[in-house]
Amino acid sequence: MLKAVTISSLNMDPVTNSPIVILKEIEGEQTLPIWIGLLEATAIASEIEGVTFSRPMTHDLLKNILDKTDTKVKRIEICDLKDNTYYAIIHVTSKGKALSIDSRPSDALAIALRTRAPIFVSDEVLEKSKQIEASAEGVPEDKTEKGKKWQDVLEKLGPEDFGKYKM
Repeated sequence: MLKAVTISSLNMDPVTNSPIVILKEIEGEQTLPIWIGLLEATAIASEIEGVTFSRPMTHDLLKNILDKTDTKVKRIEICDLKDNTYYAIIHVTSKGKALSIDSRPSDALAIALRTRAPIFVSDEVLEKSKQIEASAEGVPEDKTEKGKKWQDVLEKLGPEDFGKYKM
């Protein structure tokens, strides 16, 4: 089953100093943090902030190509999590044909923002993301010391703790 999500925030992880995008269920409280690259964070942030460039950036170029070829992005899915790597699929229709295109989640999110396509995460990915820490130690996440610390840190963080991603 798929859960509709939205981009809740885009911040810098204070521990790794890497960009992190937080997806949040639209009709629920579950969140999914995904660490992404600097260039992808810039692509997402520029669209969120409404920043336009004099020449199209890569994701803008792809959107222009989709528009010119009458290809519609129907939705994107964060569909798998393997070896701490998230996978996504961009679902499109072109000339009446449905296509599924493999993508990195960060690129799929940047495309979804530009095309106003809905974003979904599979229940399986949400469950696997909870178990990453637990699988390393063989016990449920909420019972591990690291799991408790991570949960405590996330619960206490507020927007002021991160500082918005600057371009």
